[in-house]
Amino acid sequence: MLINLSDVFSDQHKAVEETVRLEMDEIRIRSGAYPIVSKEPVHVSVEHIRGKELLIKAQTKLAVAIPCDRCLEEVIREFDLQFTKHVDVGLSDAELTEELDESNFIDGYHLDVDKLLFHEILAGWPVKVLCREDCRGLCRVCGCNLNTGSCDCEDPGFDPRMSVVRDLFKNFKEV
Repeated sequence: MLINLSDVFSDQHKAVEETVRLEMDEIRIRSGAYPIVSKEPVHVSVEHIRGKELLIKAQTKLAVAIPCDRCLEEVIREFDLQFTKHVDVGLSDAELTEELDESNFIDGYHLDVDKLLFHEILAGWPVKVLCREDCRGLCRVCGCNLNTGSCDCEDPGFDPRMSVVRDLFKNFKEV
């Protein structure tokens, strides 16, 4: 969704305050595409500070379905986004100072709300997702979900080629 910022950049510097619908249906990153299962409207306010500096505030809630890292069951991860960006659209990313944020979500006189939220979701993306703390994962032989029950597979044990590495850890274990 694009928000027109021409009123903010005009001589009167009128603040823009809008509630818009999030158009993204999934979060697409390098590791895959994750569906957004619920989302609330996005409340955005933009005000002029000085020159070409803007203060952008946004607030929304959404939930994304992410597979568990051990058993691949879907886990619903909620994102409660409430943030403020201080940008200067007159500067390139190389010229930014510490107190300014990137402005790659502003193109000309338009603010791309989806791109703005994508960067915030990406910054808050979990490193590891588990369906529960004691998730047992999948069987290494048959792929059965060990949280729902056990399988009749034999444990293949350790790979004999790794015995040298295992011995190194045994010999140099701290007491």
